[in-house]
Amino acid sequence: MLNVIDGMDVLVISYTAPSIASIWDISPETLGIVFSSGLFGMAIGALFLAPYADKVGRKKIILISTIIISSGVFFTAFAKNITQLTFLRFFSGIGIGTMLASTVSLVSEYTPERSKDFWISFVLAGYPVGAILAGYLTNIILFKYSWHYVYIIFGSFSILLIPVVYYFLFESVGFLIKSQPINAISRINRIYDKLKITNINTLPTYENKSNRVPINELLNKKYIALTLKLWIAFFSAFVCLYYLISWIPKMVTDMGLSIELGIYSGTIFNVGAFLGIITQGYFSLKLGLQRVISAFMILTCILMTQIQYFIDSDLMLFIFGVLGFTIQGGFVGLYAFAARIYPLEFRTTGIGWGIGLGRFGAVISPLIGGYLIGAGLSISHSFMIFGAIAFLSGFTVYVISIKN
Repeated sequence: MLNVIDGMDVLVISYTAPSIASIWDISPETLGIVFSSGLFGMAIGALFLAPYADKVGRKKIILISTIIISSGVFFTAFAKNITQLTFLRFFSGIGIGTMLASTVSLVSEYTPERSKDFWISFVLAGYPVGAILAGYLTNIILFKYSWHYVYIIFGSFSILLIPVVYYFLFESVGFLIKSQPINAISRINRIYDKLKITNINTLPTYENKSNRVPINELLNKKYIALTLKLWIAFFSAFVCLYYLISWIPKMVTDMGLSIELGIYSGTIFNVGAFLGIITQGYFSLKLGLQRVISAFMILTCILMTQIQYFIDSDLMLFIFGVLGFTIQGGFVGLYAFAARIYPLEFRTTGIGWGIGLGRFGAVISPLIGGYLIGAGLSISHSFMIFGAIAFLSGFTVYVISIKN
């Protein structure tokens, strides 16, 4: 549910952008800044707030993230100008970026080793489900009301999850064993009671062999090569994905189609994304996560470089769905891949920094897309540029050698 809300709140700006741009008379370049502000906030959250999950616990950070997202989205409805809109998207982004890294860690610590990759992908599939719901609901709301009501309703959905997180979300047992707070045994046994697992009387022995901060651990001799390659893969994937997410609805309207079809094009993209994520999770069990990620990203490159054959055809919306299938399937696989690379004691930090530095690719991507559109570059040429970047992500994952 958290990832469903996350997907709704990330994509709401893309779905409402044509309406806001029309009412406020915003240029593509300015709209790109609004898109990027939210993505920049996600980077800050993943880099600097998410790592605290390795110190204070996954649940506390997820709860803080939910509060930030809820308030940021809700108050966006009351933005009076582009400056306020940009700030509130940045603020919401901090919570969203933190949420993703923390939920991946929590899921990886509650799922069997053999099927871990599938379950991480399955939970993250809530993200495009939220995006699909966002597209559908935004169309309904905009038909009767202004764009402000979209943010009021979506923000309210997020607020409803705050008590759910507080009362029902489990802390990571692995984290409690590692950190060993004063009440660790009673907290673990409360979780075990809910899971119908035999209680414990003493804490398992845990030896933390390093006193260094988790961020330093990412760049030690054992992990530095893996970390740098993972950052390149995340960065490239974010650049390509957020170009598509941010600009597909606007590109459709620029082709002469209605705002409603522009929103539905984004919805179709995310239907493909949901199917792609689930399919990637299944094939990762059979063929290996690394190969599947690479294949999905390279297929994205091939499709994007051939987009000129589909522009203005009846197949264009279908192609957007296939692109969602390949790019999101490969992209979400990177989260599970990062969880595989790093050990529990700095797992959230490793995932968070991969996401956070990758988010800078997401920050510049809408800006580049806005300037390319503003400069008159054709859609097919823009797709070729970003398709090559998708190839870089897939190739980088392929050459990573895990030696844990």
